[in-house]
Amino acid sequence: MRRAIALVGLFGIIGAGLSLSILPSTKTVAAASDQRTFLIPASDGYGVADCISSKAECGKIVANAWCEAKGFKMATSFGLADREDFTGTLAKATVTAEPEQPLVIVCG
Repeated sequence: MRRAIALVGLFGIIGAGLSLSILPSTKTVAAASDQRTFLIPASDGYGVADCISSKAECGKIVANAWCEAKGFKMATSFGLADREDFTGTLAKATVTAEPEQPLVIVCG
């Protein structure tokens, strides 16, 4: 009886060792050139527009935190979005008041 228990234990240890040797040992990482641009409304309700639009030191912290929350390492650039970043996809609308310009964060 003891031999049977010892053999079952031995086969269990061998099976566990084999299964661990099959598992990959490294994590997959994004390519270095993988970048994504995020457009954020200036009136998002979190109050980050002042930091990001003025390119203050707090803007760098906020932009890096935004990118880390989205799975990127850090922000490569941030600030006010250019008109070309958010216009041209829809037909022209008649607007009485000039809308707020959105913010842009480029993560990489």
